Amino acid sequence: MSNDLLVYNPHVSVDCVVFGFNGENLKVLLIERMSSEFDDNFSDKKLPGSIIYEDENLDTAATRILNELTGLKNIFLSQFHSFGDPMRTSNPRDKNWLEKTTKMKIGRIVTVGYVALIKISRKIIFESENTTAKWYDIKSLDTMKLAFDHNKIAQEALKHIRHQLTLEPYILFELLPQKFTMTQLRHLYDIIMEKKSDVRNFQKKILQIEGIEQLDEVQKDVPYRAPRLYRFNKKKQKKKNK
Repeated sequence: MSNDLLVYNPHVSVDCVVFGFNGENLKVLLIERMSSEFDDNFSDKKLPGSIIYEDENLDTAATRILNELTGLKNIFLSQFHSFGDPMRTSNPRDKNWLEKTTKMKIGRIVTVGYVALIKISRKIIFESENTTAKWYDIKSLDTMKLAFDHNKIAQEALKHIRHQLTLEPYILFELLPQKFTMTQLRHLYDIIMEKKSDVRNFQKKILQIEGIEQLDEVQKDVPYRAPRLYRFNKKKQKKKNK
């Protein structure tokens, strides 16, 4: 269907909190908007998101928007919360920007939040004259002002991931390279949970996860004793859950 025939629903949107891990820090993907109206009430940074089309469901909209903004497909995507404060679109700068972008009159918008986990090594294909996409350390959000209520959405997404880790620890592997060390895995877990794990207890628990495999390989090009590499076999996990 031609984009000219697609009709937006001006009252419902989806916003995606995209997390990545570079081996040292947890990152969040932000869209930077280009505008000549910058002042203290307007932030050039926001989460990837948009209002939905009238004829698409929420999951389809989230998948479409992420693909349009990053070029990525087959992403771990999970709906986690809705945000409906009547004041979330009260900033005139944000509202004007959205009306110019969608060419629609914007009133109250309820947005549905999604969490996306991707391997940060995946190439993000981003082509737009008015916006760019960049990774930021998750801790930088504490001193950064995002558009709309996106600071709140990002923080709620982080809380959601922490909770999910207690139920589905295998979601960690969505953020790691295909082959990883136990230290990398523990470091990622500790960053998300904001704690310091006991090395032995952590490894014991992790090895109980169905699908994790120890490889006959070690990490290369390191100035210390090369640690063993592991990988996560999704097929084994899926087979167990059937």
